Amino acid sequence: MSALQTRNFNGTVNFIFQPAEEGLGGAQAMLSDGLFERFPCNAIYGMHNWPGLPVGRFITSTAACFAGGAFFDIIITGKGSHGAHPHQGIDPIVIACHIGTALQSIVSRNIAAQDVAVLSITRIQSGYAYNIVPQTAVLAGTVRTMKRETMILIEQNMRKLATSLAAGFGGEAKLDYQVLFAPTVNNPNEMKLFADAAASLVGEESLERDSPPNMASEDFGFMLERVPGAHIMLGNGGSAAVHNQLYDFNDEAIPFGVGLYAAIAEKKLVGPKIQLVVREGTDVDLP
Repeated sequence: MSALQTRNFNGTVNFIFQPAEEGLGGAQAMLSDGLFERFPCNAIYGMHNWPGLPVGRFITSTAACFAGGAFFDIIITGKGSHGAHPHQGIDPIVIACHIGTALQSIVSRNIAAQDVAVLSITRIQSGYAYNIVPQTAVLAGTVRTMKRETMILIEQNMRKLATSLAAGFGGEAKLDYQVLFAPTVNNPNEMKLFADAAASLVGEESLERDSPPNMASEDFGFMLERVPGAHIMLGNGGSAAVHNQLYDFNDEAIPFGVGLYAAIAEKKLVGPKIQLVVREGTDVDLP
């Protein structure tokens, strides 16, 4: 029995297995640990499956494809009191409501119309009883932007609004703002090469080269700030969305993902074609 193996590239391919992508800083940790100093790369390529996109299709963007992302907590401190005597306290829930409404003005009134930004309050926590005005309240949520400078601007305005509004009611507000994702921005040359590799597998009709930016985040963006590269979305079929308990990874997508990584290696690392016949019981050292 024999097998034929073809190595149609000339160079080194590093596979990056990154832990903790979803908000725990896996990319930053690897970069801080000297990833690209220990394993130098001229270009990097990333991929993410996408439910709702048919298997065998790819989508990518010419520039920014995913937003940078931050998580925030606003801790509001007032003064607790009995619910029947609110004048004896400082109600943090009233403060939280005013801050929550005011924060929505940042995107509409502080960010230029041609820029893209999202500010979402996703959690409000306060109190535990029907008849007690609580001492504290917490607002939490996420910010998404396509530019680093927009992320900074939103943080500055959030801090000013939260502290000044709380002070106006006699309370205090502290903002904890953590930037967890850099914008994922494709290098134009590497994106074209990656998209060409995808088209060589599935045809141009199954590839969208200039998809609108997605406001979700992907910490591969931190790596793209260090090394030029590109990111692409791989069709996962009709599954429920990611971050959903009904999500189901489609095994049929695997050959397309593996095939694309093989194709970009051949396109990027152009070299002589080496054919190697391996027979059973024969030890062969690959070059």
